[in-house]
Amino acid sequence: MGRLQELFTEQGQSPWLDNLRRGWITSGELQEWIDRGVRGLTSNPSIFAKAMIETDDYDGELSDLASSGASIEDAYWQLVVGDIRRALELLRPVHEESGGEDGYVSVEVAPDLADDEAGTVAAARVLGDRIDAPNLFIKVPATAEGVPAVRTLIAEGRSINVTLIFSLERYDDVMEAYISGLEACELDDLSSISSVASFFISRVDVEVDRRLTEIGTDEALALRGKAAIAQGQLAYQRFLATFSGPRWEALAAKGARLQRPLWASTSTKDPSYPDTLYVDALIGPNTVNTLPDSTLAAFEDHGTVARTLDADPSAAAEVVDRLGALGIDLEEVAQKLESEGVGSFAKSFDEALASLGERADDMRSG
Repeated sequence: MGRLQELFTEQGQSPWLDNLRRGWITSGELQEWIDRGVRGLTSNPSIFAKAMIETDDYDGELSDLASSGASIEDAYWQLVVGDIRRALELLRPVHEESGGEDGYVSVEVAPDLADDEAGTVAAARVLGDRIDAPNLFIKVPATAEGVPAVRTLIAEGRSINVTLIFSLERYDDVMEAYISGLEACELDDLSSISSVASFFISRVDVEVDRRLTEIGTDEALALRGKAAIAQGQLAYQRFLATFSGPRWEALAAKGARLQRPLWASTSTKDPSYPDTLYVDALIGPNTVNTLPDSTLAAFEDHGTVARTLDADPSAAAEVVDRLGALGIDLEEVAQKLESEGVGSFAKSFDEALASLGERADDMRSG
């Protein structure tokens, strides 16, 4: 048994793949990852942009769509939906074997809707109804407008991956949206509804480390590489506290599932850090870690399978306190990263459309 399988069987954490491209589906590479222990898959506009721009895997279908007169944006979504449906089929056995706990594939609403609650709800409904699979997650960003959209969609019985969470305060809002959405749902059996809360990790260290380096004192420099893990470990404590007690037990009695924390952005951006840092330090039950293929391979090769997520919550709290004493406001950091994250996905979305448009024009003129 490999480390990815041990991560789940021994520690109760589900490793998911944070990448997707058509060539992996057709070549059997995605199935190989599933056989090695991958239990789900996440995508985002940047992942699809990279796949569409850097490969010619989509040109045949794009040519047909261009010939039929489809708009470039309609063509983009047709290509995305095609990949998502194929991935859903490959992961369906995991979904069934796990009783609906894993085997999910996530697809994100258009990034230009991040500040549009009604638009997000409408887009999520369209995507959910169009793909119509029990192991589909619609990704909704945890912006101020996205969080109430999550509540609405959960109340409708839809399964949601809440993404771009950077702060403990926003994470509290996300958990409340899930629980209140379940309470508003009219289904007698809530077990068909699932959700994960995607808490971003490495990007926090990139920004906080930059600020610590600017401060430059020995105390500041000693805290580099610690903020993101500390936040994740404290988020887990909030998860444990929220999903316990009478309020949650009443929903669990109706079949409600835990909204598991999902650690996202877990590849190391600083080459001086171990390449499995954000996996090794965040292992615990009832959680997910979604990893790019390079980090999955690194963990499979030399990661450490051991429960670390709740080993020392007081030490995590101390890190956050020390950062605050140095003038680093993690809530302000989170707001900056959220804005950058939304902007990055919007840029990728636009780049994908531009690339597809240029190729479609070439196909028509050729």
